[in-house]
Order: sequence, then structure tokens, then C-alpha cells
Amino acid sequence: MASVTFGGDPVTLLGNEVSVGQQAPDFTVLANDLSEKKLGDFKGVRIISAVPSLDTGVCDAQTRKFNEEVEKLDDVTLLTISVDLPFAQQRWCGNAGLNKAITLSDHRDLSFGQAYGLAIKELRLLARAVFVIDSQDRITYVEYVSEVTNHPNYEAALKAAQEAK
Repeated sequence: MASVTFGGDPVTLLGNEVSVGQQAPDFTVLANDLSEKKLGDFKGVRIISAVPSLDTGVCDAQTRKFNEEVEKLDDVTLLTISVDLPFAQQRWCGNAGLNKAITLSDHRDLSFGQAYGLAIKELRLLARAVFVIDSQDRITYVEYVSEVTNHPNYEAALKAAQEAK
């Protein structure tokens, strides 16, 4: 399992860590309208940006940065997943002016967090991570950010998305 800290303190991640080349595990999360969404509901190349909470500085910056950069890419869908309630995600998107952003909530079941080995046992939050999944549902890029309060490697994830088919 990935070794992750939160504020310098080690945390326990629940679920199964994923790796490049593996078939992307399915999951069930909630959209802002409370409908269930699964990985297969989104086609083509996908970047999954996992954040602990949109209401924090690094998560806010990560979500804005990826949304800004993905707009420049053809046929890449960005999914931002956190355990924030769908209502809070919708409010954040409106306040941030990112009304086209796809935010999904793992609050109800931690289905995504456990399928990708991101659920922080001690806090019931997701660890920070980025995944790129190609159009055949294969994982082509994985980054488990070792310190949850740090930024991911945006450039590497975006390059992987551009190279994925």
C-alpha cells in the first residue's frame, strides 16, 4: 500500500491500491443531483482527481488547475471525487465559477475510495491522488500523493492523459 501522511502523521488507507496497466475498478458515487454514477458512465480518456475536500486550499487549487488544463485537451473528461456532500460540491462549483466541472461524492459508500485504496480510516476522507484511465478502462497513470496536504504532479498527469487513447 502507498505510504501516506496527513499533516505529517501517517494514516491508514483502506481498500486496494491500483497500478498502471490494471483494469480500472468500477465504483458507485453520487452526482450533484444525487443520481448514482459509475466509471462506465464516462467514456474516453478520464482523469480522476481525488481530493479530501473541495473546501480546502490545496483541493480548491487542484480542482481549478485540472479544470483549466483539461479544457485545452480534446476528448479528456475530468472527474473530481471527494467525500463532500453533493450539495457542498454543487455550491463550491457555483462559487468557483466551474459550472461544467464534474464533481462526484463518495460520501455515501466510500466505494471509490475503497476500490482505489484511498479511504483514510482515521478521518473518513479520501487521500489525494490522480489517476488516468484510457478509453479501454486501463489505468495508464497513478499518483498517490505521499502527503495529503501537498499538490499532485499536474504536468505528469496531464501528459499521461494526452498520451492515453
